[in-house]
Amino acid sequence: MAKKRGQKYDQIIEAAVKVIAENGYHNSQVSKIAREAGVADGTIYLYFKNKEDILISLFEKKMGHFVQNSKERLSEETSIEKKLLLLIEMHLKQFVADYDLAIVTQLELRQSNIVLRYRINEILKGYLDLIDSILAEGVEAGYFHQDLDRRIARQVIFGAIDEVVTNWVMKDHKYDLVSLAVPVHKMLLNGLKTN
Repeated sequence: MAKKRGQKYDQIIEAAVKVIAENGYHNSQVSKIAREAGVADGTIYLYFKNKEDILISLFEKKMGHFVQNSKERLSEETSIEKKLLLLIEMHLKQFVADYDLAIVTQLELRQSNIVLRYRINEILKGYLDLIDSILAEGVEAGYFHQDLDRRIARQVIFGAIDEVVTNWVMKDHKYDLVSLAVPVHKMLLNGLKTN
């Protein structure tokens, strides 16, 4: 059965991001999320099975939106070098624009159980495919090594960007995260380029 969508669904998602960021996943009761969303507790269950489903759904919605925007922006760019920089910048800007989401994705999603992690990894595949497409295009164009292990390269790229965001969250966002896009990009390219 397809999930109900609409204004209340979006209200609940946004409320969940705020409540989970403020209280942590385990201390975020459905009643707190409902109160923040301005809906009755029972209304939550018209849209979500449980709190775990809310967490998965918010990640799915936010990540889906990010991947779609990224695909559109990357399709406008022809340079491999600029595509990678654009992806890094968009990743960082997403979290600067929504610090609560940064807390949820960088801290709260990591404390989840194995079933939850599996579902999150499934959602993350769309984003990892974006990195793969840049790597494949770079190999084909001779910009990256022909024998590049794309799986490892993808992990290194995602891991580097992800760790930069996690560190920024842990330091209570006290510095300009987006300014790190260029040095991260340069470091990654230096390790991937053919010459």
